[in-house]
Amino acid sequence: MEGTLQILNELEREGVLGRYAIGGAMGATFYVEPLLTFDLDVFIVLPQTGGGLLTLTPLYEALRQRGYAEEGDCVNIEGVPVQFLPAYNALLEEALAEADETLYEQTPTRVLRAEHLAAICVQTGREKDRQRVRVFLEEAVLDMARLDAVLTRHNLKEKWNQWTT
Repeated sequence: MEGTLQILNELEREGVLGRYAIGGAMGATFYVEPLLTFDLDVFIVLPQTGGGLLTLTPLYEALRQRGYAEEGDCVNIEGVPVQFLPAYNALLEEALAEADETLYEQTPTRVLRAEHLAAICVQTGREKDRQRVRVFLEEAVLDMARLDAVLTRHNLKEKWNQWTT
């Protein structure tokens, strides 16, 4: 995965994509025991086009030029299927802005904070997300005050309470 992150860092430096951070099940593994996953979810900010539209086309073209092929809704980068997920709402934008800087082996990267990952699970609302919340509560070191603030800001407190009580 280190080679994958190096490519993502290059794309960010070149302005092909804006800020990125690891999320989803792979992001969760920075805080809890590994969860079953088949791809690397990368939340991104995309540069705007002249007309203000957001598009993945320049990113996919830059990856094709580097020899990386699309596989369904992912791009295989250095043997890792990567799914690019634009930050499409306020919670994801906040999560990207506040992502933790960290190293994966020797490569710098960013990972969404555990509190944001838990809130995104609540917002997404699938059964596997509910299970992931249980794992976060059991295994992760959560800043409960921060989590409460995130849930409150994004109107997720009621659903959180339903899931956790």
